[in-house]
Amino acid sequence: MSATRTRVIAALVMAPFAIGAILLLPTSWLVMLAALVFLVGLWEWFKLAEIDDTLQRTVLLTANLLLMVLLVWASRGSTDLVPLRLMALVGAGWWLLALLWLRFFHFASDHETWARVFKLAAGTLAVVPAWCALGLIHSSQPNGHIWLFVALAIVWAADSGAYFAGRHFGGRWFAGRKLAPRISPNKTLEGLLGGLAAGMLVAAVGALLAGAGMAQLPGVLLVAIFTVLFSVVGDLFESLLKRHVGAKDSGDVIPGHGGVLDRIDGVLAALPIFVLGKEVFGF
Repeated sequence: MSATRTRVIAALVMAPFAIGAILLLPTSWLVMLAALVFLVGLWEWFKLAEIDDTLQRTVLLTANLLLMVLLVWASRGSTDLVPLRLMALVGAGWWLLALLWLRFFHFASDHETWARVFKLAAGTLAVVPAWCALGLIHSSQPNGHIWLFVALAIVWAADSGAYFAGRHFGGRWFAGRKLAPRISPNKTLEGLLGGLAAGMLVAAVGALLAGAGMAQLPGVLLVAIFTVLFSVVGDLFESLLKRHVGAKDSGDVIPGHGGVLDRIDGVLAALPIFVLGKEVFGF
């Protein structure tokens, strides 16, 4: 079976379960399921950070799980879920800093302890705020479950749009210039534009389904643009981690797709940005 066919079949199997969980499960159950998925991705992140000892990785994963539990516990007495909102804001700030890390490609690229510390901190700042943002979006009223689906659909559509635009138009419009040649040589500027177009289209349709009015569409589209752009940052950052250690994929859990982190890298960066935009524009 070809790699492409395996990839498509795996996606067709996973998609109904993911969509059903988002649209049908109550927030409490969804965040527990999401925590499991995100923590598997974090386990793979630790591997890319060269934490090879299973016990050490287990201790680190447990510490992050306890942080999640602590955030939920601290939010129980807050009607505005302030701890979760603050953590999501921290996540958005972290991804802005990640842009600098992408600019300085060789930062923490060696195999020393101090480099691992930076990458471990980055893992927590990527995964935990994204999980908080997921819960905030899903629990928001009205139609939080639809808004979460819209946020994720923007990322999925942007990924597909970038792939097809890159394959059909890559190198034609910008004289062969690449988006980030040292980090991900296959990503093109044409692909980025295709991803933006696809993400904005899905955002417009999804917003109407979620009950947004026409007056709110400009705000939704602006948030969609930044959501797509930061999903690319998340994708590039994981690619940077893989290049530092010479890995092709973060794992082999999903046939044809690699690891869990390979599937959620863009989502990790997109969710804090989306929830921040949702709060600012009030949709």
